[in-house]
Amino acid sequence: MGAIALTLVVLALAGADVPHLVAGAMAAMVSTFAVREKERGPQAVTLALGLPVALASVSLAALLHSHVVAGDLFFVALIFSAVYGRRFGDRGTALGLIGFQLYFVSLFVGATVEDLPELYGAVTTAVVCSAVVRFALVPETPAGTLERLREAFRARFAQLVSAQLDLLDAGPEEADRALDDVREGTARLHETALMIQGRLEEGTADEATARLVQRRVADAEIAAERLGLLLLTARSAERTDTLTLHLPGAPVPSAGRQPVRDAAVEALRRDLRALRLLVRQAGGTGLAQVRNRLLSYREEENLPAAAPAVQDVFRGVGEAARAVLGLRIALDGPQDESDDTPATARSREELDAEDVAIDAVEDTEREEPTGLRRPTTRAAVQVAVGSSLAIVGGELLSSHRWYWAVLTCWIVFLNTSSTGEILVKGYRRLLGTVFGVVAGILLAGLVGQHTWTAFALVLLFVFCMFYTAPLSYTLMSFFVTAALGLLYTLLHTYSMSVLVVRIAETALGAACGVFAAAVVLPVATDRRTNELLGTVLDRLGEVTGAAVDQLSGGPPVELLDQARELDQALADLRAAVQPLTHPVTPLRTRRDTARYVVALLETAAYHARSLAATAELLPTHPSIAADPRLRGAGRRIAHNIEALAAHVAGERTDERVETGPSIASLLEPQLPGTPRYGRVTDRVLRHLQRLDESVMGLARPLKVPVGKAPARTS
Repeated sequence: MGAIALTLVVLALAGADVPHLVAGAMAAMVSTFAVREKERGPQAVTLALGLPVALASVSLAALLHSHVVAGDLFFVALIFSAVYGRRFGDRGTALGLIGFQLYFVSLFVGATVEDLPELYGAVTTAVVCSAVVRFALVPETPAGTLERLREAFRARFAQLVSAQLDLLDAGPEEADRALDDVREGTARLHETALMIQGRLEEGTADEATARLVQRRVADAEIAAERLGLLLLTARSAERTDTLTLHLPGAPVPSAGRQPVRDAAVEALRRDLRALRLLVRQAGGTGLAQVRNRLLSYREEENLPAAAPAVQDVFRGVGEAARAVLGLRIALDGPQDESDDTPATARSREELDAEDVAIDAVEDTEREEPTGLRRPTTRAAVQVAVGSSLAIVGGELLSSHRWYWAVLTCWIVFLNTSSTGEILVKGYRRLLGTVFGVVAGILLAGLVGQHTWTAFALVLLFVFCMFYTAPLSYTLMSFFVTAALGLLYTLLHTYSMSVLVVRIAETALGAACGVFAAAVVLPVATDRRTNELLGTVLDRLGEVTGAAVDQLSGGPPVELLDQARELDQALADLRAAVQPLTHPVTPLRTRRDTARYVVALLETAAYHARSLAATAELLPTHPSIAADPRLRGAGRRIAHNIEALAAHVAGERTDERVETGPSIASLLEPQLPGTPRYGRVTDRVLRHLQRLDESVMGLARPLKVPVGKAPARTS
């Protein structure tokens, strides 16, 4: 908004007419959102390169204005190049967007060769104003962005604790709604954690600091998620399956629909409110006392008299308070220790010991596909074919507005990887366009010829467009179309027939995009989801195997980076299955299966992350030590993950998922009279057991045969 407003002011003072005001506003918007590098230096280089690209694009659009065939052929070539440029990273993506969008702007305002001097001035002004806003008026630095994400993480953490408190208090009628809020809060906290991890390298001073923040964010996320699970268990007569926390629509266990009200639970309510306060506020004497009380629950002798499940929640509150303390130290530096109790001092010592143990590990390069197997190349070919069809069909619908079909075809290919994703995106864009046309009709009648009122509304709609983009593609399309209706009014080209053509061209462009995706080098949704599912299983196997090996006495490895790769792979899968889980899908059974599989994988990923976090504590935590027997207990999990991955990939389809005794029973003492679990904590065993159950649960929806595990000797 700042870039557009400054551009409009400068151009208005220079005496620009309305078409060039419109062109400048659109150019300012494009040159702002297209540049996505995280550091200021690369941003400046991309913006500097974007200006000649933009000028070349508007020049060719004006020169080819009267040469229909040559103009159409060049437009298709430009679209191919813009999509293909995504393979060169953020800069290639930005320059492709600028080239395509400025060509479109020229078509929108009907630029000719005679208009080029004024158009050059408008575009140059827009790029310069975008740079001024980006680097001077609203500077965005990696460190600043990371700081905002840190505050967002704290806010999400506090919101999740509030949702967990509501779940504790919810009666039978409100329990399921409260559980949905906890699920949503858990997912949002996880999303924010992934965003922080993606900004750590650029936003921190050195790699050691980045790794420290990464560890503390992961600890806090796991502690918050575990607290929610313990609360669910405390409401139930038996231990709650972790899947309940991840499967949409799963009800609160029936045995625990009525909250218990006694002295211990009242104390728990007080301490959950205290934890929320601890997350939100930074310091103070009163807050230090609250922190000390919560951290004391990490000591068994300080737990209140209560049922075992309620005591577990107090332990979870203590671990969450420890995670908050670690997060404060990592983000804000050393804290005041004058009011520390012995329990708090011990927690600080543990955190300090963990910080010293951080070592840098090099990332490994993964093989990338080549040729037509490369996603950017395939998408470039598809969008070129789809755009060619859109040009032909668009010309038949309207010789003056045909480019709307091309724009829609282009947009439905952005950030999509399968035919199903393109179909859903096209449907949402068409729906938003229809409602946007209705809004455009009403606003055009109200605004009339009030130029600056219309521009003010356009600015508002641009803000709403970008604000709603991550929330709803339909809403974003609505605001885009409403803004375009106002721009048509400013250009004196508004009419009912124009807006009807807008709907028709949008529908045609979406249809051409779906057709090209389905016919030209198609990537079926099933194939795409299977590829991503295989990737998730591979990453799950890597994290689990490395964590179990380290807990069994193996050499230390970098587990948090592996856990991050697992989380990213799962996020990609979650996005890819949206066409299968969309509310309008007619395949209800398939939708439920997809949701169930994703929920099981999220459950398995949670326990794998927890195992990785526990293994990272191994060198420094006094209550956790290696137990060689864990390696044998983890063999079945590793085999079953490999069997699932092989079946999804179509390899070794005779492999079976093996059942057998519980994980805990595999750790029987070798000598009579010795402790059953040695020095391995119960928490590790619970995570292994739940992970084993989740992996076993995937066998049925994935149609993998199940068999009894053969006897093995260690």
